[in-house]
Amino acid sequence: MGNFVKEAIASAQDYPQQNAIELIVVNDGSNDNGYTKTILDSYTNRNISIIHQDNKGLGAARNTGLAAAQAPYVLLLDADNKIRPNYITTGCAVLDNNPNVGLVYSDLERFGESQGVVRIGDFDAARLLKKNYIDACAVLRKSAWESIHGYDEHMPIMGYEDWDLNLRLFFKGWQFHYIDTVCFDYRVRLGSMLETSNKNRNLLCDYMFAKPELKQAKLLRERLLNEESVTEELSKLKQRKAISGALKVEHGIKKNKWLHQIFKRIAKLLYK
Repeated sequence: MGNFVKEAIASAQDYPQQNAIELIVVNDGSNDNGYTKTILDSYTNRNISIIHQDNKGLGAARNTGLAAAQAPYVLLLDADNKIRPNYITTGCAVLDNNPNVGLVYSDLERFGESQGVVRIGDFDAARLLKKNYIDACAVLRKSAWESIHGYDEHMPIMGYEDWDLNLRLFFKGWQFHYIDTVCFDYRVRLGSMLETSNKNRNLLCDYMFAKPELKQAKLLRERLLNEESVTEELSKLKQRKAISGALKVEHGIKKNKWLHQIFKRIAKLLYK
């Protein structure tokens, strides 16, 4: 990530009140012949802390940064993304005024391989059970992170650590708050960690939802997915020629009240 980390740090330095924030950069064992380390060691700003560690993975890198943070709120920023100053201001204000909120997230704007604004929407527990729609770039209450013992450092394949964290936060009782505006920029690039993790989605889901604290989540998720499957099958059934033909017949017999009532009974049985 050495090619991108300067932009990420610069985006944090755009915040006008630098004396009010601390910037912690975790170099999780970069293997680019010292290129990233040289870049990071060149920073001498008083509010920047650089932590070099052996490669331990995504969860461990996030935990290292959060453990070092002295502030009560942490805005998580991957090295290839960029934040906007309004995220710090608005995110902190939300957490100040809502003690039950553990995580604040926002809309994003893509750049790189593809462009465009992505509207995330209000928090939806059912949606979160089916997939992780909340990006890692969020404002997290440090005490909420502590309450669930941090990020999982033992995922079989990296990439779903943030989804796992969000699920455990929710089932621990923490609330989520959505900021209805773009607060960060997301770099779309080929060969990202997310691509690899999505290829191993079943393995990762089995691992996450096997956790005791996500037992209820597993049951709810299975029910949601089963209902989706039934709805999809019903949709396919309604597209069959026999059903389509019946719908056309109904249109033609609506004027005949007696025939129409019979058709409605038949249709009710078909769609049951």
